[in-house]
Amino acid sequence: MLPRLNVLIDLLHRCTDAALATHSVAAPGYPFASALPFATDERHRPILLISRLAEHTQNLATDARASLLVHMPAQDGDMARATLIGPVKLLEPDPLLIERYLRYQPKAADFLQLGDFRFYRMEPLQARIIGGFGQAAWLAGERLTDACRLTLAQERDALDALTPAMSVGADLLGIDSFGIDLWLSGQRQRIVFAAGAATPDALIAVARRALDGI
Repeated sequence: MLPRLNVLIDLLHRCTDAALATHSVAAPGYPFASALPFATDERHRPILLISRLAEHTQNLATDARASLLVHMPAQDGDMARATLIGPVKLLEPDPLLIERYLRYQPKAADFLQLGDFRFYRMEPLQARIIGGFGQAAWLAGERLTDACRLTLAQERDALDALTPAMSVGADLLGIDSFGIDLWLSGQRQRIVFAAGAATPDALIAVARRALDGI
């Protein structure tokens, strides 16, 4: 797996919020950027829960093309970031996807009760990834969405198998072929599988080794 794909997957799983840029209806010709929480689906695609009254929702109804920016500090003090471009469209989510989203964004449960919020998904066509100074490249969207992955049902089975062994204060958020997301010591953290992507058959054993001591 190329380093740039590593960086992109890591950013999408570590970041809790993103900047979404849509085509403004109120000010035609200008982009409209807003900050909002997100999570990923089983193919690492960004999932958004947004109100029908929000400005960006009105924009997307007219033009689904958008970009999404995620960023976080890099180990060398630089800033790792990625901008994904692609259409953002209304989604009728699988119950397991809603469950996954709420593990990552538990406060969103209150929004769902309002009845005004709907799930949307970005289908990445391209991603511009900057891992640090002098480390920039474009990546085709299918390199992300076609990467080794679990189904939502496989993830649910893995979480059921791993959760009983977790220590107090450590909560599993999600698991994928490349790593584990968890809530630990009041922060979201990610453990990346050192040996690379794990197949579904090997996932539980790989995950248990990665979680050893947590």
